Amino acid sequence: MKTNFYLPLWILLVSVLLSSCVRDTDFDQAENITLTPVVELNLIYFNLKANDFFDSITNTPRLTLRDTTELPFLDDDYVQEDLMKADFLFEFTNSIPRRFDVDFQFLDENNANTYRTGTDVAQGSPENAQTTTFTQTVEGNDLAELTTSSKVVVTVQIPSANENLEGELNLKSKTTYYLKLQN
Repeated sequence: MKTNFYLPLWILLVSVLLSSCVRDTDFDQAENITLTPVVELNLIYFNLKANDFFDSITNTPRLTLRDTTELPFLDDDYVQEDLMKADFLFEFTNSIPRRFDVDFQFLDENNANTYRTGTDVAQGSPENAQTTTFTQTVEGNDLAELTTSSKVVVTVQIPSANENLEGELNLKSKTTYYLKLQN
């Protein structure tokens, strides 16, 4: 007669494991969970050439260029409630022999201004591109205004331009969002 020696052993092992997983477990602690994820996202970028600042058809300078980027996540209820801080990093590389004023205007869905910041970009040359780094931390009341935004308008202004202007102005940017998620 052959007996199954392993069956009682398995039953004993499973019983021990099940009872040990339940003992001394405080399920009320599940209500006190707080997660603090940090999320980094690319925000906006552009590559402008010097001839973008001059209209060769009308032979006139374009001293102001604008671009609008949709930000569908900022005005989300989830982000508005859980966002603790936002860090913006803008990195410009300028090989155009002019300095630039750059304005970042955050707008809500009705195109009302909710938050605004800006910087100057150092003059470069085609032989020696200059890098300008601009960081902006948004917290407190400014954060509440920022999170009602649904788009950002970037305005680039150059003091003068002509058809002989050479070089490029490039922008790379990212945003770091600090969230606090609680039960």
